[in-house]
Amino acid sequence: MDAFALVPPEWTKSAGHALNFCCPNCQAVPAKAQSVWLNRRAPVSVANKRKYQEFYQCNCGTAWWGWSDDRPPSELSDT
Repeated sequence: MDAFALVPPEWTKSAGHALNFCCPNCQAVPAKAQSVWLNRRAPVSVANKRKYQEFYQCNCGTAWWGWSDDRPPSELSDT
């Protein structure tokens, strides 16, 4: 599975928007997802900044997506 593929995987068709940037079914974090796809073909520009849809297929079987700028900061970053 290529997260940067131009053609979306079939499982993205059933994905719903998750407002808390985790699986809406089991609350698993994106790092635990079994598949990821980034929709780079349709960025949205807000205040001169681009954001993208990030699609996740959770291990529980739920497909969900969130905006790239809604993703919480990484625990590995200094900020």
